[in-house]
Amino acid sequence: QVQLVESGGGLVQAGGSLRLSCAASGRTFSRYTMGWFRQAPGKEREFVAAINRSGGGTYYADSVKGRFTISRDNAKNTSYLEMNSLKPEDTAVYYCSAKMGDYLYIRPHEYDYWGQGTQVTVSS
Repeated sequence: QVQLVESGGGLVQAGGSLRLSCAASGRTFSRYTMGWFRQAPGKEREFVAAINRSGGGTYYADSVKGRFTISRDNAKNTSYLEMNSLKPEDTAVYYCSAKMGDYLYIRPHEYDYWGQGTQVTVSS
């Protein structure tokens, strides 16, 4: 069982930056691929980024490639999403997720555990 808690969301102007954190409970964090997803009002939850167990492999949605960076610190049981050059279309609730395994999963149904989400609002 893994519990995930996101933090770091907020209101930022276009072009600004935010860093989201996802703190995981338990002693098996390093066994999980970690993912970040987002969901805007009226839209389906969409994949943002994933990182494998060691942190050596990452994958990004085309819409965030070059602007967002996913990372993890297995000693701190924490995953991060650094978001730069934010755009109004990045506005959404951002969710952290975990899946036991080492593959870079990109579909929501592939993940076993989810956080409660953190709101990111980018003003124009």
